[in-house]
Amino acid sequence: MSEILLDIQHLTHQFRLSKTAIVKAVDDVSFQIRKGEIFGLVGESGSGKSTVARCVMNVYPPTSGNIYYQGIDVCEPKQYRQNRKLLQTTRQIIFQDSTSSLNQRMKIVDVISEPMKIHHIKPPRGSLRKEAEFQLRYVGLDASYLDKYPSQLSGGMRQRVAIARALSMEPALLVADEPIASLDVSIQAQIINLLKHCNLEHGCSVLFIAHDLAVVKYLCDRVGVMYHGKLVEVAPTKELFESPLHAYTKSLLSAIPIPDPRLERARVLQEFDEHLFDRHGQLVEVSPDHFVLKGGAK
Repeated sequence: MSEILLDIQHLTHQFRLSKTAIVKAVDDVSFQIRKGEIFGLVGESGSGKSTVARCVMNVYPPTSGNIYYQGIDVCEPKQYRQNRKLLQTTRQIIFQDSTSSLNQRMKIVDVISEPMKIHHIKPPRGSLRKEAEFQLRYVGLDASYLDKYPSQLSGGMRQRVAIARALSMEPALLVADEPIASLDVSIQAQIINLLKHCNLEHGCSVLFIAHDLAVVKYLCDRVGVMYHGKLVEVAPTKELFESPLHAYTKSLLSAIPIPDPRLERARVLQEFDEHLFDRHGQLVEVSPDHFVLKGGAK
């Protein structure tokens, strides 16, 4: 079995809305990501996927639980301080909204080279500009874009710049938080293929968060399904799509559109009654590497 890169244990995160109102966005979530693996996290909007990503990247402090990255407890302040540079360089995140994640006042050359400046990393190709040009070409854009501003680029181009900035650190873990949700279909395919190429060529592990199941089926090695902050099923991608076990997973997969109009009209959606969902269930391994929330659906 491959070595574990990221180990999330009993992660819980709550948002306090007022003195009395608390929303439990993530509820006792546990899963692992192996080195060189693409792990997909799916679920409807509000299921807690992005909150998990932000906890992994130390944007949100977990309410409880532990997150281990290369054996380092990133939630423990002393361990984080001792390994700050490693954690800030080898973990990178790509956000859904490239407009807000890129500084609109900086040229593309400065956007890509900024992490190297911050961490005082010597550019492998001699200068920051040459390094930025190399990373830009790697994601399919030429050097003519180096002196442009993000506002002068299309959404797909900006997302490529965000990926180039992340890859400049040669990360071991890339967290992609719905990076294609706001892009045209043709651009989505290019970004997905780019992520797959990065995984194969650099060997970086990817936490890929999405709600497009067809993309997840193509890209990911294993998939976790979230519902109302709970992880209800985790399995190898092929097994999950062919033999889903949890009622919510079955409902989610039954909603995937079918290209053939005749089959699409005959498709039967499986309903999932959220009122029967028991959030006190526990993940149980029902077959090798296939976990299901037992007691999660009555």
